[in-house]
Amino acid sequence: MAKGMTFNSIMSDLKARKFSPVYILMGEEAYYIDLIADYIAEHVLTPDEQDFNQTVVYGADTTAVQVADIARRYPMMAEFQVVIVKEAQAIKSLDALEKYLQNPVKSTILVWCHKNGSIDKRKKVVALADKVGIVFESSKLKDWQLNSFIEHYLKERKVSIDNKSTQIIADHIGSDLHRLAFELNKLTLSMGEKDRTVTPELVEQKIGVSKDFNSFELKNAIVERNVVKANRIVKYFNKNPKAGNIYSCLPLIFNFFQNLMIVHYAPRKTSEQDIAAALDMKSVWGAKDYLTGMRNYSARKTMDIIGKIREIDAKSKGLDNPNTPAEELTKELIFFILH
Repeated sequence: MAKGMTFNSIMSDLKARKFSPVYILMGEEAYYIDLIADYIAEHVLTPDEQDFNQTVVYGADTTAVQVADIARRYPMMAEFQVVIVKEAQAIKSLDALEKYLQNPVKSTILVWCHKNGSIDKRKKVVALADKVGIVFESSKLKDWQLNSFIEHYLKERKVSIDNKSTQIIADHIGSDLHRLAFELNKLTLSMGEKDRTVTPELVEQKIGVSKDFNSFELKNAIVERNVVKANRIVKYFNKNPKAGNIYSCLPLIFNFFQNLMIVHYAPRKTSEQDIAAALDMKSVWGAKDYLTGMRNYSARKTMDIIGKIREIDAKSKGLDNPNTPAEELTKELIFFILH
């Protein structure tokens, strides 16, 4: 019935009051699961109707049998009843849910929130839910998707942001979308009606990440092979571990050199447009870094750096490294890259 439904298409239907009798919301990313469930909780029924027709239960405190019994009730003086099961991953046996889905009550909207993973798609319950309602899998965003999330989130709130600020926020906060949304809300609430642009200075003031000493600036120093600037940032990180460390830096640095290797062997690489095409970039922003990178790092050196990053990554996780602290591993990596 609802194969291939995305978060946006589900929300579009909900806002048009096109409801399904069941929503199986599952996956590693809780953010989208919560947005859908919260919207249903707040908008399907009026406040007066919710008193008698909306039930919220938690997986640790209930069973699929009890949920199915609630779902089979009929609404009182309302078109629908809403049943929301939070933390449903705690419910082990889904036999009663499977039986209910064979003949769901059309006046019930059952919302099953299964977080921190997904229900095995080979189970009958998934196929049955997909046949009569909506099955939505909420996946973690990849690092390269965070910039688009930030820009879109702010655009919806009529706020613009420059590329540097976007990258600083993405690198500092990472893919925890609940925290990311919280920090972006802090930015928007701090703005006036006229000036609606996020700048590095505002990010530093409201989120607490330095506009000069962060992973983004460290990557820039490496691209430019600026030894003094890179060492200054590493020294700052060692004194202020919350500002940055090897764990936050490695993915960004690895991604740059991995892409630089692709550029080195691209058939066309003389312009920013060539590089954007070779790396399938949505815009030429950032392409200039690879032109600079090719001047500063040969293909051979780039390959050696990629190998060193993998070695340091393994050591940072304790492999072949009994006691070298993170700050020493960072120094070792930066020295290898720059010399």
